[in-house]
Amino acid sequence: MTIRERMEQYEADHLSPYASLSINSRGRDKAEEPCDVRPCYQRDRDRILHSKSFRRLKHKTQVFLAPTGDHYRTRLTHTLEVAQIGRTIARALRLNEDLAEAIALGHDLGHTPFGHSGEAVLNQICPYGFKHYEQSVRIVERLEKNGRGLNLTWEVRDGMRNHSTVNMPSTLEGKIIRLSDKIAYINHDIDDAIRGHIIVEEEIPSCYTDILGHSSKQRLNTLIHDIIIHSFERNDIFMSPHIENAMIGLRKYMFANVYTNKKAKSEEKKAQNLLEVLYEYYMKHPEKMSPEYVNFISSDEEPKERIVCDYISGMTDQFAISTYEDLCIPSSWKVY
Repeated sequence: MTIRERMEQYEADHLSPYASLSINSRGRDKAEEPCDVRPCYQRDRDRILHSKSFRRLKHKTQVFLAPTGDHYRTRLTHTLEVAQIGRTIARALRLNEDLAEAIALGHDLGHTPFGHSGEAVLNQICPYGFKHYEQSVRIVERLEKNGRGLNLTWEVRDGMRNHSTVNMPSTLEGKIIRLSDKIAYINHDIDDAIRGHIIVEEEIPSCYTDILGHSSKQRLNTLIHDIIIHSFERNDIFMSPHIENAMIGLRKYMFANVYTNKKAKSEEKKAQNLLEVLYEYYMKHPEKMSPEYVNFISSDEEPKERIVCDYISGMTDQFAISTYEDLCIPSSWKVY
C-alpha cells in the first residue's frame, strides 16, 4: 500500500460522512498516474501554489490602488487569509482540508491588475466579457504551463468557478470557501480602511458590531464559530440568520463607505484608461505580447480578443504600469 493509499484510507476512516473523499473525486480532464505520496486534492493544492499565476497575486491590488504602506492587503495576502479561514472551518467539521485549501488558493487566480476596477473595464471592452472567477478556471485549464494547464480535479475547478456566482459549489468544501472569501475580505478591508483613515471603528454601525464584535479579531471569531456550530454533522454549510444578516449588513456598509469611497477609488479611472490603452495596442500589435500568448493566437483556436484579454488580465499592477510607460511616455520624460 502506497503512502497515498494510506492517506486515502485515513480520510475514509476519520473524515465526516459528508466530506469529499479524495478517492471519490470525479477526476481530471486528462487521465494521469496518481502520485504515490499525495492524494489528488493535495496534489492540486501544490500545483496551484507553484504556478506563475499564483506568484503574480502578490503584486495585484486587493482594494487600494498603489497604497503607500507595507501592511495593506494584496490579492495574495487575501488568498492566504481565505485559505486559513477555510482550513479552520473544514478541519473543525472533519471535511477535506486539502480540497478546501486548493479551492481557496485558486479562487482568485483570474483577477486583473487594479482589482475589481480592472475586471470591470475588461468586461466592458472585451466582446466576450470578463469575470474573474471564470478566468481563474481558464487559467488552470488552458493558460498555465504554455497552454497545457494544471489539469486539476473537477471538484477544485467547481469550487473556484462558483465561489462568487449565483450558483453554489457542489461540495461542502467549496461552500466553505465561498463564505470564507466574504468573511476574509469584509474584515481585512475594514482593517485596511481604518489604516487608510477612510473610516474609524467607532463609525461602523453598532447594529452590526454589537452582534459580530468591535474588532476584526472578534468578528472573525464570531463568524467562524457560527458556521462551525450550525454546520456540525450536517450535510450543508449554515450560518445562523441573525449572524448572516449582520454580515450582509456590514458588507453593504463597506460598499457604501469604502468600496465606492472617493479617497479609496481616486485613481481607478486612470487605471481603467491604462488598461484600455493596452488592450487597443495589443489588438493592433499582438506580436508584442509574450511568446506563449503569440503562440495561442497563431494556433487559431481562439479569437484574438480573448487572448489579448488573457494577457492583460494576467499582468501585475506594476507590469501594466511599466508597459504603459514604455508604450506611451517618452523616455526623456520619465522620472527615475
